[in-house]
Amino acid sequence: MTFAPLENDCFLRACRRLATPHTPVWLMRQAGRYLAEYRETRARAGSFMGLATNVDFATEVTLQPLERYELDAAILFSDILTVPDAMGLGLSFALGEGPRFAHPVRDEAAVAALRVPELEKLRYVFDAVSSIRKALNGRVPLIGFSGSPWTLACYMVEGAGSDDYRLVKSMLYGRPDLMHRMLEINAQAVAAYLNAQIEAGAQAVMIFDSWGGVLADGAFQEFSLAYTARVLAQLKREHEGADIPRIVFTKGGGLWLQEMAQLDCEVLGLDWTVNLGRAREIAGASKALQGNLDPAVLFAPPAQVEREARRVLDSFGAPHRGAGNGPTHIFNLGHGISQFTPAEHVKVLVDAVHEHSKRMRAA
Repeated sequence: MTFAPLENDCFLRACRRLATPHTPVWLMRQAGRYLAEYRETRARAGSFMGLATNVDFATEVTLQPLERYELDAAILFSDILTVPDAMGLGLSFALGEGPRFAHPVRDEAAVAALRVPELEKLRYVFDAVSSIRKALNGRVPLIGFSGSPWTLACYMVEGAGSDDYRLVKSMLYGRPDLMHRMLEINAQAVAAYLNAQIEAGAQAVMIFDSWGGVLADGAFQEFSLAYTARVLAQLKREHEGADIPRIVFTKGGGLWLQEMAQLDCEVLGLDWTVNLGRAREIAGASKALQGNLDPAVLFAPPAQVEREARRVLDSFGAPHRGAGNGPTHIFNLGHGISQFTPAEHVKVLVDAVHEHSKRMRAA
C-alpha cells in the first residue's frame, strides 16, 4: 500500500537523535475517555472490544485527538491484551472496569497449551494500522505498540489487573520454568505482532512494559528486561526504505536505567519518578528519551500546567541543535492520561511544550 509523504517528521527525527525545530509531543492513551467525542464513538460501538475490533471506529478515535491538538504523532488505538486474547484466553471489558480474561493461565497444563497465535486472528489490528495511516494522509507519523512479554504474563496469570501480583509472582518464584516458557512464547508473539504492524504501515513501534517496575531487582533483569531484549532482536529495523524506531517504556524502571540503556532500541520512555537531566547523563549518548510529566499535573490550573511543562523541558536541558546525532527529547506523560483529565488542559500542555521548546532553541 502506498501512503502520502510525511509532512511533520519531528517525532521521527527526535527518535533518531536528530535536531528538531521544537520538542515533539504526543501522549500515552491520547485517544481515550477524557474526550467527549471518544465516549460518543464508544457508545456507538457498544463495547470497548466493539470499538477496538472495528477498523472504522479504531481509525476514527485514533484521529480524534489530532483534530483538537497539535500533536506530533498518532498512536494506534488498540489494547495491549489483543495478543493473549488471540491465544484464546477470552478477553472482555465491562464498562467502568478493566480487562478480564475468562481463561487465565495458572498451572502447568495451561502453560503447556500456550501457542504463538495465528496473525490472522489479529487481522483487525493490522487493517486498522493501514486505515489510520491512510487517513492521516502524511500529517504525522503513526506509532504501533504491544505490551511487553512480562506485562502480558501478569494479566494472563492474574486474569485481570492486580494490586499485589500474588498469582503471577507465586508462579515466578515457585515455578520459574513455567514463567520462562510463557515469556518465551509471549516474546515470539509480540515480535511477530509488531512486525506485522510495521508491514501494515506503523512508522515506529513501542513496547509497554507497564508492570516491569513491580519486580524485585534481579527478577526484573531475568523476567522482564531479558524478554524485552528478545523481542527487540526480532524486530524489523526498516521497512520500504525507512528505518523503524523502537521505543521501550518500563513504568517504575528508573532504577535500572543504566541497564535499559544497553537495550537495542532507539528511545527509552521514562515515568515521572526519573530526573530527565540525570537520565540524559546515563542514556542520552545512545538513546532518545521520552517523557515524563506526571499525568496528575493536568488536573491543575492551566498556568500550573504550563509551568510544569516548562519544568520538564528545562530538566532535560539544552536541546540538540547541531548536525548529526545528539541528545533528544520527546515530550510525553509518565504514564497514560487519566479519563478524568479536562480536555482543555491538554491543549494548554501541547501548546506550552511547542512554545517553550522553540524558545529554548532560539536562545
